[in-house]
Amino acid sequence: MSDRPLTNRDIADIFDTVADMLQLKGEIIHRILAYRRAAESVRELPRDIRTVAAEGKLESIDNIGATLAEKIDEMLTTGQLSFLEKLRQDIPDGLVDVLRINGVGPKKAMLFFKELGIKSVPELETAARDGKLATLPSMGAKSEKKIIESIEALARRSNRVRLDLATVTAESILQELLALPQSLFGSVGGSVRRGKSTIGDLDLVIASREAAPIMDTFVKLPGVITIHGHGPTKSSVELSNGLQCDLRVIPPENYGVALVYFTGSQAHNIKLRALAQEQGWTLNEWAFTATDGSGKQLLYEREEDVYKQLGLSYIPPELREDRGEIEIAREGKLPHLIEIGDIHSDLHMHTTWSDGKLSVMEMAQVAKARGFKHIVITDHSQSLGVANGLTPERLRAQREEINQANAALGPDFRVLQGTEMEIRADGNLDYPDEVLAELDVVVASLHVGLRQERAQVTQRLLNAIRNPHVDIIGHPRGRLIPDREPADLDMDAVFAAAKETDTVLEINANPHRLDLDDVHAQRAVELGIKLAIDCDAHSAGDFDLLRYGVATARRGWVRADNVINTWSTEQFLRWLES
Repeated sequence: MSDRPLTNRDIADIFDTVADMLQLKGEIIHRILAYRRAAESVRELPRDIRTVAAEGKLESIDNIGATLAEKIDEMLTTGQLSFLEKLRQDIPDGLVDVLRINGVGPKKAMLFFKELGIKSVPELETAARDGKLATLPSMGAKSEKKIIESIEALARRSNRVRLDLATVTAESILQELLALPQSLFGSVGGSVRRGKSTIGDLDLVIASREAAPIMDTFVKLPGVITIHGHGPTKSSVELSNGLQCDLRVIPPENYGVALVYFTGSQAHNIKLRALAQEQGWTLNEWAFTATDGSGKQLLYEREEDVYKQLGLSYIPPELREDRGEIEIAREGKLPHLIEIGDIHSDLHMHTTWSDGKLSVMEMAQVAKARGFKHIVITDHSQSLGVANGLTPERLRAQREEINQANAALGPDFRVLQGTEMEIRADGNLDYPDEVLAELDVVVASLHVGLRQERAQVTQRLLNAIRNPHVDIIGHPRGRLIPDREPADLDMDAVFAAAKETDTVLEINANPHRLDLDDVHAQRAVELGIKLAIDCDAHSAGDFDLLRYGVATARRGWVRADNVINTWSTEQFLRWLES
């Protein structure tokens, strides 16, 4: 173990490893899920867990009770978890990786370990290629071949892919399948539908009374490289981009229940099943079934009716993470989440003046055609040389072009001048105050020095927030998915300063960023901090990314009145003046 203090991510990873090992040992699902959900809560915690522990408030974290709080304290104190070390006496670490192989569950993994001493994926591959797996109970040459194919697929596949890549893939497959005459209607499910920033695999659900032609078409699609299953209600394939895609085709009267089930999350579904049990029903992916032995079933074509049966208002997919949505839906008090149609402006974009592809006029015309009422041109500031950042002199020259665009576009559309100003590595801002005062809007962002120590990088951001000319903090944590982890910011301090100064925090809709993430967006809303959802557009097509920013906001329980892009031009200008 490293001498450095454990981070939220370290503790979450340890809890996930414990869950994997408990799964291998055959523990009950609720114990496994307790560690999974604890890992997720810690990983998404917007505060440093060391601070929370020092305050004695670990049990205030979602899914952390007294027992898990003690384990977190142990890890923060000793750098390790004795319970995990005890598990490692029986379960080798490498066996956890074996669970990532498609078609290998806990029972098979333990069979391979006990019978052949297999403790890792390389050892499993060697045994499979040597024909040793086929000799084991419930195995055979066909099963062995599938495991080899799954190992090869895993080697091609990164752990997770960005939301946009998964969404485009899933929607294109769904569109092709829905064009078949046998398809009635359908949807993308899983974590794509819930709008998570990264995706592990794809789920599609289609209603039909003739599944076979749909399944046959699915497994023969051009992007399919491996067929993992081809059945009457479910087929599973490996795509050339490394994603696994599962298709369920079910009768329309079962569609609502199936879509709820295959949208997830697992934790959300477990809560729904518990509610059904309380009412005398079991709930699976097909139907409600009476527990009195009568065989009575309830079938629903619409998701809304599934939730109504459970005494809940409809829960949007983005909220289905068991973060309190079920309890609030029971009271009928879920917020009306922001929608794409609520957005009337974009406040962060780049033109040919810095690193964009279109002129000021061209960007304005694209935005106006999409129904926006105003935009802010925010080309990069001078120190970001790689992006052709603007000197003060070039900024003033750009103002003339913006004035010309406003004159040409008429009174119903407004182009404002701003900047995406670099917060420099030394903590200074890239323009002096007298230059900032000339601009309509100032977006300040971190692009360099993101690996600085927590106190240093946080102070840089606070310097920008407290500058009276800074209106918005762009992509506050500076992450790039999947290549760069976010800066180690003290988000408590960032939130406090933003609230005090009425500085807006941005949800950057670019799927490489989606920053603020959903958890931090939710915290900002709780504190009354204003948000912006911006595309950070560098071309016309980048405006299409708005959907991902809105999905992230919806996952963060964000309403339209939390977001300044929903304001009219007059309201936005009044806010700037104030």
